[in-house]
Amino acid sequence: MEIKLTAEHITLGQLLKITDFIQSGGQAKYAVKELHISVNGEPENRRGKRLYCGDVIVIEGKQFTLI
Repeated sequence: MEIKLTAEHITLGQLLKITDFIQSGGQAKYAVKELHISVNGEPENRRGKRLYCGDVIVIEGKQFTLI
């Protein structure tokens, strides 16, 4: 699935909310520890990780590409 950025970057926590993996930003702290997440093929567990155009994020087997 492609997600269009409206800013230079978003954080992993924001992406989790946009993709409905969490309901509020406060849940991101726990979600990044419990969900299987990779950014550009590397495991990631920082909710503040900055994501940019071209990044490929896989959350629980679902792939998202930022455009």
